[in-house]
Amino acid sequence: MYKTLITTILALMAFAANSVLARLALAESAIDPASFTFIRLLSGAVILFILVLIIRPKLPIRPTAAKTTNKPRPKTSLYEMALNFEFEVKGSWMSGLMLFLYAACFSFAYVNLDTATGALVLFAAVQISMIASSLLAGNRLHISEWSGIILAFLGFVYLIYPDLNASNANANLFSLLLMMLAGVAWGIYSIRGRSSAEPLTDTAFNFLRAISFAGVLIIFNLTNLQLSNDGVLYAVISGAITSGIGYAIWYVALRGLALTAAAVVQLSVPVVAAFGGLVFVDETITVRLMTAALLILGGIFITIVGRHLAHKH
Repeated sequence: MYKTLITTILALMAFAANSVLARLALAESAIDPASFTFIRLLSGAVILFILVLIIRPKLPIRPTAAKTTNKPRPKTSLYEMALNFEFEVKGSWMSGLMLFLYAACFSFAYVNLDTATGALVLFAAVQISMIASSLLAGNRLHISEWSGIILAFLGFVYLIYPDLNASNANANLFSLLLMMLAGVAWGIYSIRGRSSAEPLTDTAFNFLRAISFAGVLIIFNLTNLQLSNDGVLYAVISGAITSGIGYAIWYVALRGLALTAAAVVQLSVPVVAAFGGLVFVDETITVRLMTAALLILGGIFITIVGRHLAHKH
């Protein structure tokens, strides 16, 4: 029980920290969005492959023909393990593309969006995309689920309405659309990963595939590249720690969480991100933001609980 509680708290803090780190890096132009995306994915892939070698050396990798033997092997270092084994390729290119779309849209959106708004829109889009997937699969929604969706939508409209009338309305709207696309991409990625027997290994290879797409993005943004020590550091922390290690911790937490509980606890991520933006990015938490958060997160909560009750009956 305590293990599940601790890992859940750590994972949710890591997810919220991704928004804070992106805003710290991109708000002050410490790094450009394309470079932030590439470095985040690269550092995430490195740490995930290290975790795969350490945590699950037997399942995701197979011994090479030259090393196959019936004799027991002595314990080896991580370096020797990497030399003596070859990886069995996991994941898929479609999942890699969805991961890239999430990371890239996430980065470009946070150039203009504040931490809390970005996290709130991202989380809402993820949940709505999963609900849409359920509808497309032929599942019918309970009345409480529809009520929750309508409430969340009203909260979203209330949140973005001032941006539609602002002097920089086009930039704000474009950033909101990018974050919505990031949420949809992450939702699709999550749905595709539900059937994964080795989620950590699949994630590592999907990060590797996403790097290739991020490399193309870098090529198309060569004239806009901007790097600083702080910007690179934020990107590495976001990729290696709050993404790579954060995802690994989340997989551990999921073993002790029911599906509904896992969905509900994620409601805290935008709230934690908002306080992170307040403390670390010196952003303000407005009454409008808090009201919109209550409507959106409350609507999603009603939808999740309604889905759970409908399935029970």
